[in-house]
Amino acid sequence: MKVKAVTVEQVRQRPIRLAVTDKRAIRTQFGALCYRVHEGKLQFLLITTRGTGRWIIPKGWPMDGETPAGAAATEAWEEAGATGKLSHNVLGFYAYDKGHGGERMPCVVAVFPLKVKKLARDFPEADQRKRKWVGRKKAAAMVVEPELRAIIKSFDPRLHH
Repeated sequence: MKVKAVTVEQVRQRPIRLAVTDKRAIRTQFGALCYRVHEGKLQFLLITTRGTGRWIIPKGWPMDGETPAGAAATEAWEEAGATGKLSHNVLGFYAYDKGHGGERMPCVVAVFPLKVKKLARDFPEADQRKRKWVGRKKAAAMVVEPELRAIIKSFDPRLHH
């Protein structure tokens, strides 16, 4: 009997049902690697954190009834005003410590690619963040998480359209 291997691309994402009502207890987040090809050059959309102002990608907590990639796309809209073509294929994971109520909470972020088609002027967190389109080398230098830097450096947009 021949067993067929299942790859991530073949698995259909299902909406999440949260069993825990205290979202602070969940240490998994979903992020969107927002990108575009502008004048033949690959660019990434980075945003600042609300607290420290460091450069990051849009990310947030799981959402009840939403797929992981769908939650990442929602964060891209709320935090950066970005909408576009979403892929449900995980690019990779990165870890960071989230400051929450004076505590440091370790988090792991699953990253999904989002090819940006529109960037709104007005979006929910427009007055709380800056956003900037930058090339691959600059984006990798601007983020502090080594795994996120590696995801940016190795990203190939031809695999996600």
